[in-house]
Amino acid sequence: MGLKIDEQKAVERFRATVVEPSMTKLVILDFWAEWCGPCKALTPLLEKIAAEYADKGVVLAKVNVDEDQFIAAQFQVRSIPTVYAMFQGQPVADLTQARSETQLKQVLDQLLTQLPVEAGAYGQESAAPDVGPLLAMGEEVLATGDAERAMGIFTQIVDMAPENPTAHAGLLRAMVEAGQVAEADAALAALPEDVRKDAAVERAAVAIELAKNRPDDSELENLRMAAAERPADMDAQIAFANAAFASGQRDIAADTLLKMIQNEPDWNDGAAKSTLLKIFEAVGMEDPWVSATRRRLSLILFG
Repeated sequence: MGLKIDEQKAVERFRATVVEPSMTKLVILDFWAEWCGPCKALTPLLEKIAAEYADKGVVLAKVNVDEDQFIAAQFQVRSIPTVYAMFQGQPVADLTQARSETQLKQVLDQLLTQLPVEAGAYGQESAAPDVGPLLAMGEEVLATGDAERAMGIFTQIVDMAPENPTAHAGLLRAMVEAGQVAEADAALAALPEDVRKDAAVERAAVAIELAKNRPDDSELENLRMAAAERPADMDAQIAFANAAFASGQRDIAADTLLKMIQNEPDWNDGAAKSTLLKIFEAVGMEDPWVSATRRRLSLILFG
């Protein structure tokens, strides 16, 4: 075909994620980029609608224009977001200007009455790529501190893939961040045993246990004063660090623990380091805050 190797790979990816599903399903094709603010605003809406219309045969596929420039060029994409409806390998509607939920659903409803789209989810292999971006978005939103919105995203994923332990773990951590610790503990207890044993869910369980120790404002202030007045008292420092994290003040907790590690690394068999690592697990090892704090820890240990 005269294509370069990277162009051939792009075509193969497009065939697998868009063309093949579109043989029987209606594919919402979203051209986007990481730097595109309007794209990020549109993404939750497209994912919500795709999830609601999955049983009607609608599938969402995304093309990053920076990574797949060749595909974007074939569609003559000149601005993003650009959104098409695809069926049997061909664009059947331009959805770019349909930016509200009502507008998108009206177009999809019309297309579904006109096209022989097979109802039902596309299948196990095609469902996984749809859940992956949604999981990534949930983690991104949670990392920004918007726990309520993250809860909504992870709840949607759990509804779509109730067997997915990563989705359950994300929902539990979002509930903790939103202050719903008792509810998260009850949700954890209700999970099947095999799901509870998953590493991601076990990390979420650590977050729940840490949050259970959340003090009231007066208790936290007393612990803060004790730590400030007795900087050499490691028991006072770690008690304050645990309370600060449980209260949502993870920067203060990390600063306290890092100072302990720097000053008394071997105290209580390295309890400060162990506590900080437990916090990393609770927050999530992929979280940007964890990555930054791990670099600070490395500088203390190896710098």
